[in-house]
Amino acid sequence: MKPQTRFNRRDFLQTTAAATAAGVFIGTSSASRAQDSPNERPVFATIGLRNQGWTITDKSTKFADFAAFADVDAKVLGAINEKLEKKTGKKAEGYKDYREVLDRKDIDAVMIATPDHWHTKISVEAMLAGKDVYCEKPLTLTIDEGKLIEKIVKQTGRVFQVGTMQRTENEHRFLKAIALIRDGRIGEIRKVTCGINGATGSPVIPAIDPPEGLDWDMWLGPAPKVPYRAGTEMRQGYGGGVPLYTNCHYAWRNWYETSGGQMNDWGAHHVDIATWALGASETGPDKVTPVSYSLPVEYKDGYPTVSDQYNSPTKFEIHVNMPGDIPMIITSEGDNGILFEGTKGRFFVNRGRLAGKPVEDLETNPLPEDAVEKVYGGPVSENHTANFIEGMRAREQPISDVWTHNRMLETCHLANIAIRLGRELNWDPTKREIIGDDEANSFLSRESRNGFEIDM
Repeated sequence: MKPQTRFNRRDFLQTTAAATAAGVFIGTSSASRAQDSPNERPVFATIGLRNQGWTITDKSTKFADFAAFADVDAKVLGAINEKLEKKTGKKAEGYKDYREVLDRKDIDAVMIATPDHWHTKISVEAMLAGKDVYCEKPLTLTIDEGKLIEKIVKQTGRVFQVGTMQRTENEHRFLKAIALIRDGRIGEIRKVTCGINGATGSPVIPAIDPPEGLDWDMWLGPAPKVPYRAGTEMRQGYGGGVPLYTNCHYAWRNWYETSGGQMNDWGAHHVDIATWALGASETGPDKVTPVSYSLPVEYKDGYPTVSDQYNSPTKFEIHVNMPGDIPMIITSEGDNGILFEGTKGRFFVNRGRLAGKPVEDLETNPLPEDAVEKVYGGPVSENHTANFIEGMRAREQPISDVWTHNRMLETCHLANIAIRLGRELNWDPTKREIIGDDEANSFLSRESRNGFEIDM
């Protein structure tokens, strides 16, 4: 399937028809309740409930009913179900094992907000079970996982939304930014800088018994078997109530075994918008250069030499050569957001502001009334979940489809590989492989732990 920002009904039907002609299985349960009856509320389940799991559930209750929750932490499962009951008057059926959710025939779609290392396994198995999928970003832990998800979307005909909600929400600031570029307000783009914040390392984190109610082996799932680690200091603010230094709740983002650090966390948001704005969603870079970076522990052959401290980068400046030889800078320095620079001017955008002279000029020279809708591909949905449900009913891929997401996320994955190996990488965006570097190509995939392979 040719990757696009949004797929229409004709694209979808052509894809499924071609797959059928080629003898590829198309899921017989492709029709959802939401499709059968546009006025009926779809039935959802959320898998992985802490933090973002509740966030996407909370903003989805306006459009869908939640019949099931799954989480390997009994404490989290109980707390989120209490929140759902308080908001909607109903509880969801709770499960520790997500596979029991996938076995239910009444579930139209699943929302996945587990740590990154679980995304691909659950997404693939959910689609094969006849469910549409909304999965949090970053979608994958490796580049080859993205290729597999694309294959299964085509095979099953499922609708799949990635949780890069900056494409829909944040008062349309990012859509307006792309509209400014497409309307020529900064001329030809000469440079894009994505500021995605740095991170901190950790002290040595002791191995201790997992907290009561947490199935640690199941939490690890496809990831390597390691002991549970946590310090005594507690995290405050968003994601609070858990150990500040740990290899589990919230801090799993700081470990390559379960995530990709800031590069895949914030990078999945801002590199996404930058790639879309550059019109590069169907391809990708040809070179990724780690200009500078700091790793919190010593590495050898691309792997950390210790296992008791955070291991993802704390600081970095990555230069990415995008189509047209436009440089994209991914940096831990400066403001969080995206700076677009062109031959006629520049402007900055993040979740809180859209600023610069081209933005100020809109007071006297506004964009065309339909400029934002043209970027989005139609009227902008009420929120990211609403867009997903619209796609479910029309059997069309939503605004954050897997193809464009994977293309931009390949940039983030390559940046991490370049940092881990300490060298420039040349990328073939057509073959989707690193040129002339077998060691670097070995990082494009990762074996799942025995017993947690994807059930195909």
